[in-house]
Amino acid sequence: MNKIFILTAFFLLGAVNFPAFSQTTDLARIEYTYFPQSDSDNSFRRFRTFVNFPIKLNENDAYLIPGVEYRNVNFKYKNNEAFSTNNLDRFQSFTGKIGYTFKMNNIWRFGVETGVKVASNFTTNEMVRDDFIYTGSVYFIKIKEDERYIEPWRLILGLSYSTTTGFPFPLPVINYYKRFDEKWSYALGIPKTNLIHYFNERHQVQGFVTLDGFFSNLQKNFNPYPQTNPNSNRLAESMSMTIVLSGLGYQYNFTDNISFYLYAGYTVMNDIRLRDKDREDLYTIDDTNTFYARSGLKFSIL
Repeated sequence: MNKIFILTAFFLLGAVNFPAFSQTTDLARIEYTYFPQSDSDNSFRRFRTFVNFPIKLNENDAYLIPGVEYRNVNFKYKNNEAFSTNNLDRFQSFTGKIGYTFKMNNIWRFGVETGVKVASNFTTNEMVRDDFIYTGSVYFIKIKEDERYIEPWRLILGLSYSTTTGFPFPLPVINYYKRFDEKWSYALGIPKTNLIHYFNERHQVQGFVTLDGFFSNLQKNFNPYPQTNPNSNRLAESMSMTIVLSGLGYQYNFTDNISFYLYAGYTVMNDIRLRDKDREDLYTIDDTNTFYARSGLKFSIL
């Protein structure tokens, strides 16, 4: 399995909450994330795992890439609210995606993917129409080998669409990566921009800025202002968490394929809100910046 295909497969099939969240560098991952919320007793915990399965279709470097992901979010909602928070503490999502990629010429590759996610608090113990989220993306990937270093440089251009964004049109995607020295590499783009230093084959550290968060349907809609606006027609129908993070990360490579990682830092933006049927902000739960930590194991071919 050549490097150019592997990099394309990495890009095509990550799990998405935002457009372009599919820019992952792993074929499989299991991780745990923790956000204690400053100035409140709330806290956010997430378990996440996914795996992708590249399938070679022919000798012309065409591949089909199905993938699945599961997320379990535990939101410890301790605020004293005018509404009940009993159904706002547990959210789950199940995602299935499939991608297709082929080589256009020696340096350009085309990729397309589509997927469906079910994301909900499942208070009715069954799936409803509003639980379903649909995504689609197209990408053009330019990868050029550089024999001086372990990995090539790559440029990714594309369009990505998700029914959770609130925009009725695809959003642009751009990402650039380069290993400019034996000890250093950088990536510019969304969802992650970073600078990595490689101590040796086992140890590496990085500084980063990245996007994170989640989106989920609320199966039992409610008025978050029962006392001040009891007759309001605007009901909370979904909950979202949008975060911009900055921090430092460490990775230890057990083998060429299996790694442990640990990231810690502070949020630049921390926005947890209830939203109405049009995905407009309705009620702010937390917006104070806070500490963040994430760790896990990942499998990659590179």
